[in-house]
Amino acid sequence: MGFGFGFDLFQIMFSLVFFLVIGMFIVLAVKGIREWNKNNHSPRLTVPATVVAKRTNVSHHRHNHGGTGMHHTSTSTSYYVTFQVESGDRMELHVAGHEFGMLIEGDRGNLSFQGTRYLGFERQ
Repeated sequence: MGFGFGFDLFQIMFSLVFFLVIGMFIVLAVKGIREWNKNNHSPRLTVPATVVAKRTNVSHHRHNHGGTGMHHTSTSTSYYVTFQVESGDRMELHVAGHEFGMLIEGDRGNLSFQGTRYLGFERQ
């Protein structure tokens, strides 16, 4: 008598969590495609700008190898630079690691970008 209700509740909760996770993947994929499309339809601009800040975001990932008791840990680093344009507006753009290392706070030059996509920075 009591087992049937608990099993049904488990099936409902499992299904709910499963569809919630799938729904989150779909939402993230749609947002990524929407941003990619918006960037592709934005004009390529080159404007005078100053590097005002730099930051990194380090993510740690732990991978277990099915039942062997072995695990593997990896990290990935994302690099961001904040630029200030002549109007005083600021924008933070994701940049490649080699670009991040070449930029110094206070650098002035011409920033090239397309929407939220960093294209390059040429010092003056």
